[in-house]
Amino acid sequence: MAGWFMPERVPYAPVRLFCFPHAGGGASAYRAWTKESALGAVPVQLPGRENRMRETPLLSMRAIVEQAAEAIRPYAGQRYALFGHSLGARVAFELARYMRRKGQPLPAHLFVSGSRAPEIPEPSPLHELEEDAFLAALSRYGGTPQSLLDNKELMKLFLPLLRADFTVDETYEYQEEEPLPVPITAFYGSDDPEATRGETEGWERHTSGGFSLHEIPGGHFYLTYSSPLLLSHIRRVLGV
Repeated sequence: MAGWFMPERVPYAPVRLFCFPHAGGGASAYRAWTKESALGAVPVQLPGRENRMRETPLLSMRAIVEQAAEAIRPYAGQRYALFGHSLGARVAFELARYMRRKGQPLPAHLFVSGSRAPEIPEPSPLHELEEDAFLAALSRYGGTPQSLLDNKELMKLFLPLLRADFTVDETYEYQEEEPLPVPITAFYGSDDPEATRGETEGWERHTSGGFSLHEIPGGHFYLTYSSPLLLSHIRRVLGV
């Protein structure tokens, strides 16, 4: 399936790390990671953003997972792992469970970042808010520059994508299954009100393969400025 990875040609690596972005984000969030060849990072590009801006964003977790699985399946015969931040963490988790249901090779490891355990719903959903209230609510996450929020013309371009992603996140309903036989490493921001330590610890019950939890300095988007620490944990776990 064309367009799902950035760059589109997936390079060989001893272990490939497929990386899923946060709500409203794109594969470029992981561009710097691809420069570390040993890491084998493969940023995943969902429809409706960046080089796929002309495509319609997907509106359900099921649609994202099914299409992402189809894109990743050709590479699942070799060792691979999944990483996701915020919404991307739940996508990665559901993708691993989908692969199990379909009898496909499972990831060697699942990394979840900046995300409450999947059974904990969003306490303050915003995807159905009126435009002004929606934009105001976005500021609490700290991932959208104020200059962009203040630019009404630009925001009209981004609003459909943002609403679509928040719809996916906030309408997601966790369904009980057996824990994954895949180790899970969870990360949370020391100052992140969206995914606290206690809420992140809940990921432990979703694995029978081992669990570890790490605090990263910063708020919800520590990913942008604490990457060296985050990547050091990932490299150590994957042995690369």
